[in-house]
Amino acid sequence: MEAIKKKMQMLKLDKENVLDRAEQAEAEQKQAEERSKQLEDELATMQKKLKGTEDELDKYSEALKDAQEKLELAEKKAADEADKEGSKGQEHPGQQK
Repeated sequence: MEAIKKKMQMLKLDKENVLDRAEQAEAEQKQAEERSKQLEDELATMQKKLKGTEDELDKYSEALKDAQEKLELAEKKAADEADKEGSKGQEHPGQQK
């Protein structure tokens, strides 16, 4: 009879320990889920920021391309003008400027 009482006490103690561990595991799971939600929200925010940055990059890249094209045209025009001026000087070798 005494052995049965001890066995019952051991089983009761084991049950309480298992319940404590289960409660602790549930609390840890809840914390992990909350942290996961926070990280998902942070990720969504960062993705929006990245999209905005990419849009800005596209805008500035297009502006740079336009500026480079304008510069090339201006350089070509300046070179053409210089060629014309050089040609005028060769047409009248006796004249001085």
